[in-house]
Amino acid sequence: MKALLSRSLGGPETLELAELPDPAAGPGQLLVRVKACAINYPDVLIIEDKYQFKPPRPFAPGGEIAGVVEAVGEGAEGWSVGDRVIAMIGHGGLAEKVLVSAAMALPLPAERSFEEGSALILTYATSIHALLDRGRLKAGETLLVLGAAGGVGLAAVELGKAYGARVVAAVSSEEKAEAARQAGADEVLVYPRGPFDKDGSKALAQAFKDSVGPNGADVIYDPVGGDYAEPALRSIAWEGRYLVVGFLAGIPRLPLNLTLIKSCDVCGVFWGAFAARDPKANADHIRTLFRLWDEGKIAPRVSRTWPLEQGGDAIAHMAARKAVGKLVVTMD
Repeated sequence: MKALLSRSLGGPETLELAELPDPAAGPGQLLVRVKACAINYPDVLIIEDKYQFKPPRPFAPGGEIAGVVEAVGEGAEGWSVGDRVIAMIGHGGLAEKVLVSAAMALPLPAERSFEEGSALILTYATSIHALLDRGRLKAGETLLVLGAAGGVGLAAVELGKAYGARVVAAVSSEEKAEAARQAGADEVLVYPRGPFDKDGSKALAQAFKDSVGPNGADVIYDPVGGDYAEPALRSIAWEGRYLVVGFLAGIPRLPLNLTLIKSCDVCGVFWGAFAARDPKANADHIRTLFRLWDEGKIAPRVSRTWPLEQGGDAIAHMAARKAVGKLVVTMD
């Protein structure tokens, strides 16, 4: 089988297409022929050893796949050869075949494409955990979403609307603004690209305040960080919840006096650890996501695909913050 491997620390240009022996399904495992692998920001970090998990090299990046079961290991009950499957695997997805724990696999509905299936779990599961468990979002509240046209951003917009919030989407271009509108955002703010000086930061804070309204944002969903974080926090409501989801623009330093003035919470969101610590609660969320998907209230937006040999270009596109929705590598 072919795989796109990280043999040494570095950026997407260091990835090498290699031929490897096919893996064999062990007890409790499924051998899956990968049809599609979604690209996420952790793929940018993991090949540079900047992610929380550092697999031994060589390894293939790609933690979110959809494909077809080719072999079923002993004890992997409920699965058959030919079944369509979705799985979160951490890494290894940029390969023609992968081993998946049967207990962690999910059936892909027949009417859904492999590209859609590969793009569902990480962004939507992160966002539903963030909004419901950490943000305690309620119908009628105002939700401000930064980076609202990326994978997790669009998921947050759709889920916010599904749960009855007024959603303000903040993005960096008119193209991204249109994607946020199509996802259901009530208001859209196109903000400038950072970094910002003191005056620029003050202007951005005012733009956030004007967009969310005089009462502020009850929940702020921030996968961007950097120079955007403090201006966003300045627009939070009394007893609002600021969700720390990621750091596309860098790790910020927040002035904690703002949290005192607004009596607000700053909440970290680490979906992977939540799923491992509370698998039942995570499984409940996954069932909810499949229901919302079936009802048409959420729908993964795959904006661009690449073949396996160009998977490094997909990761580079993600690193450059050009992604609208989800980027997917296909194997056919």
